[in-house]
Amino acid sequence: MLKKSPFTAIFLLLSILLASACSRHSLYETAIGFERSAAGLEAASIAVGDLDIAYLRNSEANKGDTIVLVHGFGANKDNWTRLAHELTDDFNVYAIDLPGHGESSKPLDLGYRLEEQVSHLARILEALGINRMHMMGNSMGGAITALYAASYPAQIKTAVLFDPAGILQFESALVDLVVAGDNPLIPSKPGDFERLMDFALEEKPFVPWPILGVMEERAIANREVNEIIFAAIRDAGFEPDFRNTITRIESPVLVVWGKEDRVIDYRNGEVFVDAIPDARLEIMEGIGHAPMIEAPEESAHLFLEFAKPYISNTD
Repeated sequence: MLKKSPFTAIFLLLSILLASACSRHSLYETAIGFERSAAGLEAASIAVGDLDIAYLRNSEANKGDTIVLVHGFGANKDNWTRLAHELTDDFNVYAIDLPGHGESSKPLDLGYRLEEQVSHLARILEALGINRMHMMGNSMGGAITALYAASYPAQIKTAVLFDPAGILQFESALVDLVVAGDNPLIPSKPGDFERLMDFALEEKPFVPWPILGVMEERAIANREVNEIIFAAIRDAGFEPDFRNTITRIESPVLVVWGKEDRVIDYRNGEVFVDAIPDARLEIMEGIGHAPMIEAPEESAHLFLEFAKPYISNTD
């Protein structure tokens, strides 16, 4: 059953904290912590070789299946909190900060091509003891999820790809901007983060200005590693190896795409389902590049209906 949203309570909490003159960073930490808690999640970290990996997991484990959530470029584990809120009663959810993102280590020389990121994720999941799961990914994380399903078929029960990268047969508004030297996905100065949200999201969630300011500061601070990662993944959509690899996927796959996506054109969804055996496509009207943020309840419902035949009570 889908749960009632906690975000009105978050707004009220922030109003109280603002009245008490808390700093922006304190407000940010409080709001993020409250949203995680309301979603049934807690923060944790694990050492994987030389990397420190941050992630979110259920505050209380249950006997349900495991779901692993893989964010997109320049994003982080908290992009999944609103979707996780709909799932943690019945599933054990793990939202990972990939290397180079969020609170995980950000070495500039790690290697961030899609296939390298699949290898990093495999090492992280092995360290966490996760060897059988449903996996969802958004954008770059969708491409990683698809490649992971092709590379580790025995581990994936189902895969959901939200507006995945990896195929650019149909070009988007982003392509022209990047060619012109203007990448809205990499904030570099004040005002850029709000522009990013306007560009990527059609249905923007409410974000109070103190929280937005801290998010922008962190995005600008990550500019160098973001530029390296973007350069590493930029040409993936023009490489035939990706499309050839995903034809090997054996698990059930649901591709979900926001029709108003300006980052990656929704028409590439048909190309994905043509390449992946028995994949299914859902187009979400009035939604942009991140359905799990813009329409978390509907996104959760799509997963639950799709995955119903493959969900077990014990894993």
